[in-house]
Amino acid sequence: MDADALTARAWCELDGAALAQNFAALRAALPAGCRMLPAVKADAYGHGAVGVARRLRRLGAAGFCVACAAEGAALRRAGIGGEILVLGYTAPADFPLLHRWRLTQTVADAGHAAALAGCGRRLRVHIAVDTGMHRLGFAADDIDGILRVLACKSLKATGIFTHLCTDDTLAEADMAFAGQQLAAFDGLCRALAVRGAVVPPRHVQASTGILRHPGLKYEAARPGIALYGTLADAAATARWGTALRAVLSLRCRVAAVHALAPGEGAGYGLAYRAAAPATLAVLTIGYADGVPRALGGGAGTVLLHGRRAPIVGRVCMDQLFADVTAIPGVRAGDVATLIGRDGAQTLPACEVAAAAGTIANELLSRLGSRPARFWKEGLP
Repeated sequence: MDADALTARAWCELDGAALAQNFAALRAALPAGCRMLPAVKADAYGHGAVGVARRLRRLGAAGFCVACAAEGAALRRAGIGGEILVLGYTAPADFPLLHRWRLTQTVADAGHAAALAGCGRRLRVHIAVDTGMHRLGFAADDIDGILRVLACKSLKATGIFTHLCTDDTLAEADMAFAGQQLAAFDGLCRALAVRGAVVPPRHVQASTGILRHPGLKYEAARPGIALYGTLADAAATARWGTALRAVLSLRCRVAAVHALAPGEGAGYGLAYRAAAPATLAVLTIGYADGVPRALGGGAGTVLLHGRRAPIVGRVCMDQLFADVTAIPGVRAGDVATLIGRDGAQTLPACEVAAAAGTIANELLSRLGSRPARFWKEGLP
């Protein structure tokens, strides 16, 4: 354990060797020369964007994807180099951030392109193409609109991309739709070339797309959740993510241990009632630290002394209860694990997320800033 973790109430342990392994596995699935633009948005899915980006740059990442200009500026202020692509919409009021911090902006549509072109600074952009997700992007048949962006002297297009929105299942309809998206994007790029345009570097694959379609030959890729050692859910992870190792473990401490007589309650609303003599451990973590409130009432578990203990009662803002009746010897100061391994037991992020009715992406990205982050290294 990191020496600083000895005084922490709740913390994330981050495994540098696991991050390196995941990056290597994803890069190996891509054609030679394909640029890696890892997604470090949402504070690198709760892992700490600056720390992750520094390590990935040493491993060869060409740049990074973020959600907004403020995230990109924070990376630049920390000295992170490479291209930084803002995937989301940036309003005109924030255009100065793009120029000041040398950020590359996604062009959301024709109106957004016009606003970017008129801001008085030459900006680097990637062109988003909507192939059926109906989020951001030019329609895949809007060849003239995209040609205008490519010809605009105040915009330097250094990429063009789309996003596969049904690529993480084996359902026949979903696979067919992903195929339609790829066909639409490839058809657009061919049409641009026929019209005499120089098509900028293309990127389509995110995490599942990299692992599921390793034969696709685009110039860049945007790995996200897979970098952190999981896919969205257990089924996808078991199917495509077997080479991945979890980077993050979430741990806290036992603050107190209480013996309850039958009929006694605990927590807000006394939502937990002991049906028999019970022992509860009070843990130093709650929903303000990113533990979903939905894990209360027995839905979730924690690991203590290498064994599973159910989370009981209501998860509080800063604390929660675990039923340790079946685990002898639990005492104040012991370490509890909410995501990760303890002895022979493991709580993967996708399992914890499923217990809370969500996916690993949301669970990890909503970890609060209060838990400290400690890196276990293992990088060159």
